[in-house]
Amino acid sequence: LTPGSMMPQLIKTFKKKNSEEISVFMIIMLNIGVAAWICYGILRKDDPLIFTNAFSFLINFILLILHFKYKK
Repeated sequence: LTPGSMMPQLIKTFKKKNSEEISVFMIIMLNIGVAAWICYGILRKDDPLIFTNAFSFLINFILLILHFKYKK
């Protein structure tokens, strides 16, 4: 459930076309942490670790793009 935890925020932002509630700093920090987990998974050759965190990174990256797209 953790990798998809930002999915409700992504859906809400997309539907309302409003990103005022999103902390850009939080999303950036979260993606840095997720990227570190992806690197760790690559070093360990641990596919589940890589894929779950890649999914999380993708969701957060899309949310970041929507933030700048719908920024007022």
